[in-house]
Amino acid sequence: MKYYIIAGEASGDLHGSNLMKALYKEDPNAEIRFWGGDLMQKTGGTLVKHYRELAFMGFIEVIFNLKTILSNISFCKKDILQFKPDVLIFIDYPGFNMRIAKWAKALNYKTHYYISPQIWAWKESRITSIKHDIDKMFVILPFEKSFYEDKHHFPVEFVGHPLIDAIHNQPPFDEVTFRKENNLSEKPIIAILPGSRKQEITKMLSVMLSVVNDFKEYQFVIAGAPSQDYSFYQHFVTNDNIKFVSNKTYALLQSSTAALVTSGTATLETALFKVPEVVCYKGSWASYQIAKRIITLKYISLVNLIMDKEVVTELIQDDCSPKRIKEELAKLLEPNYRKTLLHSYDLLEEKLGGIGASEKTARLIVADLQK
Repeated sequence: MKYYIIAGEASGDLHGSNLMKALYKEDPNAEIRFWGGDLMQKTGGTLVKHYRELAFMGFIEVIFNLKTILSNISFCKKDILQFKPDVLIFIDYPGFNMRIAKWAKALNYKTHYYISPQIWAWKESRITSIKHDIDKMFVILPFEKSFYEDKHHFPVEFVGHPLIDAIHNQPPFDEVTFRKENNLSEKPIIAILPGSRKQEITKMLSVMLSVVNDFKEYQFVIAGAPSQDYSFYQHFVTNDNIKFVSNKTYALLQSSTAALVTSGTATLETALFKVPEVVCYKGSWASYQIAKRIITLKYISLVNLIMDKEVVTELIQDDCSPKRIKEELAKLLEPNYRKTLLHSYDLLEEKLGGIGASEKTARLIVADLQK
């Protein structure tokens, strides 16, 4: 069978790579062509375009890059027509993927969506397009099944969260070697996860690192995104207590005492590695003003959304200040606070359904194609 996969972000690259491994097990003769990143490329198949060419965040930023986005959509359609896949598999990235899905469905391609667009957060009106243009939806958050089936009468498969697979499949970890290879001292580590896109990294790193001198007994280690070179981060490394590692976020989390994390998938990854965290987010003024008027969720972090209560502190926009970060980071280092938070993390993992999301999704995709 021929599979065409579209992932447009770092998290999609991770989940796409694990799905590809599972597809190759289910269908040893699989031909896979994909939009993704380094992890998917290492798995096999043919990389069409890297997600670093696709990553634009915020309402204003998308408008400024509209010409590039439209060009990518046109190129994608031509590439699909040439490849003639048996199924298209979309991984999150809805602004791009839903446009391709509409076009593909009109041409009678099979359309499967793995990792639902977050229409429960905003653009719930997309449910109409999903019902019309998507043949199969595989969801990874427990509340998404009831959202689709009970509220919108659209059947979906809850397959569990692939991050549990990704973490479970990590090779044995040697912290001593990790520290030595990355020039890290013996001081306890506070991980800094500022995101993967240039806009958010630039916005977040200055404020996240503003508290370094308040915690001199710790070293702050920036998790460099695989899509960005060290030269981009270099001017933020202004202190002996600020270190940098590239494309080693999981190893960093396994070595960390606490973390400051930009909202997104990283908030959940940090919790699953059992690292106490503070969630930090600042957007451009214009993008934030638009977002707060159309997004009605109580929380921005996946941890809190899944648990339906504030488990981790969220510092958003004006609250994301040096003073508040200092206060909340200090709490993370208190033994009783940490104990309560780590217990909540255990309950979170139970809710996510255990290992096997990638394998289950691959089996369902292949079975559907064999009908």
